[in-house]
Amino acid sequence: MNDLFGAAKAGRDGADYSAKDIEVLEGLEPVRRRPGMYIGGTDEGALHHLAAEIIDNAMDEAVAGHASTIEVTLEDGNVLVVRDNGRGIPVDPHPKFKNLSALEVILTTLHSGGKFSGKAYDTSGGLHGVGSSVVNALSDLMEVEVARDRVLWKQSYAQGKPTSKLLNAGPVQNRRGTQIRFHPDPEIFGPLKFSAARLYRLCRSKAYLFRGVQIRWACEPALIRDETPAQAVLHFPGGLRDSLQDDIGAASLVAPPWSGETELPPAADGSRAGRVEWAVAWQEQGEGFLHSYANTVPTSQGGTHETGFRNALLRGLRAWGEHRGNKRAAAVVADDVSGGLVAKLSVFVRDPQFQGQTKEKLTSPEATKLVEQAMRDRFDHFLAGDPVVADNLLSFVIERAEERIRRKELKDTPRKSATRRLRLPGKLADCSVEDAGRTELFLVEGDSAGGSAKQARDRATQAVLPLRGKILNVASASTEKLRQNQELKDLIEALGCGVGERFDRTRLRYGRIIIMTDADVDGAHIASLLMTFFYRELPDLVRNGHIYLAQPPLYRLTQGAKSVYAMDDADRDRKRGQFKANAKVEISRFKGLGEMPPAALKETTMNPSTRTLLKVMAAAEERARTNDLVESLMGRRPELRFQFIQENARNVAEIDI
Repeated sequence: MNDLFGAAKAGRDGADYSAKDIEVLEGLEPVRRRPGMYIGGTDEGALHHLAAEIIDNAMDEAVAGHASTIEVTLEDGNVLVVRDNGRGIPVDPHPKFKNLSALEVILTTLHSGGKFSGKAYDTSGGLHGVGSSVVNALSDLMEVEVARDRVLWKQSYAQGKPTSKLLNAGPVQNRRGTQIRFHPDPEIFGPLKFSAARLYRLCRSKAYLFRGVQIRWACEPALIRDETPAQAVLHFPGGLRDSLQDDIGAASLVAPPWSGETELPPAADGSRAGRVEWAVAWQEQGEGFLHSYANTVPTSQGGTHETGFRNALLRGLRAWGEHRGNKRAAAVVADDVSGGLVAKLSVFVRDPQFQGQTKEKLTSPEATKLVEQAMRDRFDHFLAGDPVVADNLLSFVIERAEERIRRKELKDTPRKSATRRLRLPGKLADCSVEDAGRTELFLVEGDSAGGSAKQARDRATQAVLPLRGKILNVASASTEKLRQNQELKDLIEALGCGVGERFDRTRLRYGRIIIMTDADVDGAHIASLLMTFFYRELPDLVRNGHIYLAQPPLYRLTQGAKSVYAMDDADRDRKRGQFKANAKVEISRFKGLGEMPPAALKETTMNPSTRTLLKVMAAAEERARTNDLVESLMGRRPELRFQFIQENARNVAEIDI
């Protein structure tokens, strides 16, 4: 064994591997050799990372209160210029490198800068002292101008090395700060060019993040390929609230946007820990988003500050539910709160920790607690300040929680092809037109009414699905009963759009779903059960106006060859006056749709040119009230129904049955 090991070792030693094979990379050579370690690669995203590094340095001056204006100019030839009116990079000799200015040390030495001790900047995006030097290393031209103490200094670089000495360019008036003009090295990035649109979006997002800064954008018109402006002054006094409003436009919201900013709780030694700013809203529909930033650096992969943000929202809404006596709020989890959430979050913290040099994820462990503490109290005040808005928001997240729970247990039937005639126990009589925008599905009670409706319908555009009496009350039934109910399975299959996580409104097979029940108490009960089903299980169909109530007449009045229909007792008495006074008026009361001749049913209830439909709608601002009403009248607690009857009995008029 020892001989074998010795032989193998001897075979690897010798001329194959010796001290001369050990490389020592000096200065900025490691950056040029392995740029991916510092900017994530050499693709378009990495190219624009160079721009972000220089702009971030200017933003740090602004956030620290030393600069108010940043100019970003994209010149012809793929040259970017960033200029601020801050303090200017120091140009005096560095105490450790006395033959070099501080400027040259910063631009040619990794891990050098003014952001380590916290004395020059309370909070900053640059942390490792590699940003400017990396940009210098990966540029074949960098020209720096520094205006300090009314003197202008200049120096140029290429591939990380100075190509000129630091020159005193003479006195200047009304100018201070730093200007960096650089050209990315084609040896590293090949033919890639800066995108005017991407740079403009970057500048715009930075201006939103710090409302005290004004960013002046300029670009050669020949470099613009879209609607990006050639010049713009970006300044947003509303901060993240303006940014969020710009993103969501006219989207329908569950509640008005909530925004604000506050200081983070002090550090253990009593020093200032930073601050947090936010803008939050919930959309009725569509995918949500959370765009977060740490010290103005985009954290696309989130991090600990996002965790604290979500904790504040979740625990605040749960506490509000407990305060309102809503036990269903206890089932809400973070994912339910995040559904439909559209938000911007910006934190400024001391000594942040990021995952990797590209800083896409904040990993500072203390940020979670700091952000949650800072936001929770403000969120509680927001909810308490407008109980109606708070109740609507709570109802929204509870709906998502209940839908999530149902998805785990409810398996919907796979959708059949729109062109295939479905053979269902409910005896669906389908229509021939496949364009959902032109079609209607009538839900009727029983085979008798279904038979009349099938004869009265337009076979091209109107389908009929008879249901067996009263369907399951989904507001009081268990999930297991809901899953096993054949009537609801048939209805879901006929609609074709699925439920829960498989819901897709684009697959809905009918533009209108019309609930057509008898004009009596039983018919009203069945209609209530169906509306409850749609509101609880397929709320998007209600919100988007797909659900309707048919209005069949209760009476027919006949005198000779003349017949009219009346919807109720009052309508009957009013229309009786349309007939001749001396002649007898025959009044027939329909016991149900099944007793109506198909011609009468068509004329009064199904023909689009002569019928009346009521659209079922649920106003977003009344979400909480609607949920409470559904729970009271259709839920599992009979005492709530009894209370409702007691409170509203005096409003019920006496009717003749």
